[in-house]
Amino acid sequence: MVTVRRRQAPAVSTLAINGILVVAAVYFLLPLVWVLIAATKSPGDLFATFGLWFSDSPQAWSNLVGLFTQSGGIFSRWVVNSIVYSGLGALVATVISAACGYAIAKFVFPGREVLFSVILGGVLVPATVIALPLYFLLNGVGLTGTYWAVLLPSMVSPFGVYLARIHANASVPDEVVEAARLDGAGDLRIFASIATRMMSPALVTIFLFQFVTIWNNYLLPLVMLNDTRTFPVTLGLTLWNSQTQRDPMFYQLVVTGSAVSAVILVVLMIALQRFWRADLTSGASKG
Repeated sequence: MVTVRRRQAPAVSTLAINGILVVAAVYFLLPLVWVLIAATKSPGDLFATFGLWFSDSPQAWSNLVGLFTQSGGIFSRWVVNSIVYSGLGALVATVISAACGYAIAKFVFPGREVLFSVILGGVLVPATVIALPLYFLLNGVGLTGTYWAVLLPSMVSPFGVYLARIHANASVPDEVVEAARLDGAGDLRIFASIATRMMSPALVTIFLFQFVTIWNNYLLPLVMLNDTRTFPVTLGLTLWNSQTQRDPMFYQLVVTGSAVSAVILVVLMIALQRFWRADLTSGASKG
């Protein structure tokens, strides 16, 4: 009986964990499935048919054409704006986070832990608290209403610095750094040529987190921007959603635009997934 229980216990725990994961997957995927299916329906079928199944006359192509031709093709500009905000902001934030995290992890200097604690405290500050101060700060130098008003705040990621420091401590051995210094490499070259390669899984994670955060950001563009030509997708779709009472056709535009936005993020996740490898540093400190 004891032997049977010992064999059954792992199976029960595995089944329970897998069940929780399945429930979580359904919880997070259900809205995505709904919006993708809804994007294939006509405005009438959007409310008249079951939400998780296709209508008898799907019109995904006509919905896409309507989306990208509405208001002179403004949605295409919103997508490009979001890509610029998210891509450039996430790239710069990743570089800054990697450099700061590596420096805090590998260099000993007075006030290091205090500095890291202050940076880490930035994770706990809600975006709503700093939105208005950021507006007054950028308005003082004449940047509100421009692309820089969204880009500059997006180039800073306290969580990225935290993750980069943790990963630098774990994946960049001190022996490798010392060996590179003995070979005549400077600290900048060590960071750019050696450390960044060993930290690449963390850097991809920081980039993705920051990209998704900027892409989904609504409050900062709302506060900073006043020209529809500079709007990102989130703010543009909200503008259309406010017009649904006047013209119900905008419901379908908002749903189709949300589906396109979600697909872009999914494609990005799949494209960068191959960089998440735990064994990138295997053998790095072996000689």
